[in-house]
Amino acid sequence: MSSASPSDLRATRTAWWALAVLILGVAMGMLDTTIVNVALPTIRTSIDADEATLSWIISGYALAYGLILIPAGRIGDRVGHKWVFIVGLSGFTVASLACGIADDATSLVVARVAQGLFGGLFFPAVTALIQLTFADRTRGRAFAVMGAAIGVSTALGPIVGGLLIEALGDADGWRSIFFVNLPFGVVAVVAAILLLPSGAEGAGARGVDVVGFVLLAGALVAVLVPLIEGQDLGWPLWTYLSLSGGVVLVVLFAFWELHLQRRGGTTPLVPPHLFSHPAFTGGVVLALVYFAAFTSIFFTISILWQAGLGHSALEAGLVSIPFALGSIVGASQSDRIAHRLGRTALVLGTGLVALGLATIWVVFLLVPAAELTNWHLLAPLAVAGIGSGLFIAPNAQFIVATVDRAEAGAASGVIGTMQRVGSAIGIAVIGSVLFGTLEIAGPADVARGFTASAAHAMLVSAVFAVAAFALVFVLPRKVDRGYETVPAE
Repeated sequence: MSSASPSDLRATRTAWWALAVLILGVAMGMLDTTIVNVALPTIRTSIDADEATLSWIISGYALAYGLILIPAGRIGDRVGHKWVFIVGLSGFTVASLACGIADDATSLVVARVAQGLFGGLFFPAVTALIQLTFADRTRGRAFAVMGAAIGVSTALGPIVGGLLIEALGDADGWRSIFFVNLPFGVVAVVAAILLLPSGAEGAGARGVDVVGFVLLAGALVAVLVPLIEGQDLGWPLWTYLSLSGGVVLVVLFAFWELHLQRRGGTTPLVPPHLFSHPAFTGGVVLALVYFAAFTSIFFTISILWQAGLGHSALEAGLVSIPFALGSIVGASQSDRIAHRLGRTALVLGTGLVALGLATIWVVFLLVPAAELTNWHLLAPLAVAGIGSGLFIAPNAQFIVATVDRAEAGAASGVIGTMQRVGSAIGIAVIGSVLFGTLEIAGPADVARGFTASAAHAMLVSAVFAVAAFALVFVLPRKVDRGYETVPAE
């Protein structure tokens, strides 16, 4: 079956089995973006990790994932998406093992970065193989299944992590959140070899922009390192120099991309002509800002609930249930609402997220730490979850619709990258605020201190969400249904 061509697989039972393999890979990658949040306090005590390490565990994964997305798609065009998927998923599985057996903070962060790189490597192959395997009529259904898998696995991550740590204990139970990938990864790799079509090579691939990738990666690392490490170290001179160097690298990256566009040949990593559309530029900033707000919520709540209030990992995971359920409800209705209301669906979604996060901030400010329970967060998290579901599923379509139809593929790649970069920056900033404002006078003051710092962090998340709400208005009022885009991550 490994030699079957995409045309042979269309609308067949084998095609849907192939989709199941792809969805399993997607679920593994998305689950690992959020499952780690509830494990952070136990990781902190188990391997004596500092606050910066906790931020790197989340940000390093998201940054590596986002940076590799665009070149991974180009590599798949050249060598075949099936084998890129298999290599990426195999590497992701091995990196999960490395995370689980890590015995110090440095090895865990390195393994998480590797996990993110391999996750970002196989994700574009998923969308490409769906595009190649299914005909027009069934392709939309396949992408809908993929979008649902992304939403559900991301939302359920904290709950699954909490259950595993509760069952296996705090000391080393956190390792199980990585080990759980091993059996699923092995099954998915074997099934991929047997079921995925091998004729997925692209005919017109024009190389990979290695220099652009190095410049962009260097710029983002130069910015993230001081944001994560600076507060803990007291903002020494090198942090300011690093931030300045990051700005310089961004400028060099922009000039290099313009040079490649003028010269022709290798396709730029981020095609500059896309940004000739002002609405696209605003939409890209929207993707970055929204994901900075969205992914930082449970980083803050998990640290507060366990390190500050003394709850278990499972109890911290259960706090996310209203958000998870709201997200599933919102996502299930998002396509219908977006079709009827257009951009208003995104306005409604980001507005609900901003309202929910602002309400959580008020709760942290007004409710005494000793009296704070998950019931105080139930309604605002449900509201934010519904809004998130309404926004995440259709947002890529509206941003891609700001450019010409022929540029839709490149635009989708840029949006996916900016979403993950936004996640990394959001965690870096929120982690710096959360731990930088933490003041504890003594053992009896732990709950109050963490609740106060969580309020500062949640305020920043709420500001990001309000900014996303304002940026939605740069997008078109309606989307041409003829645009073929993939679900947002």
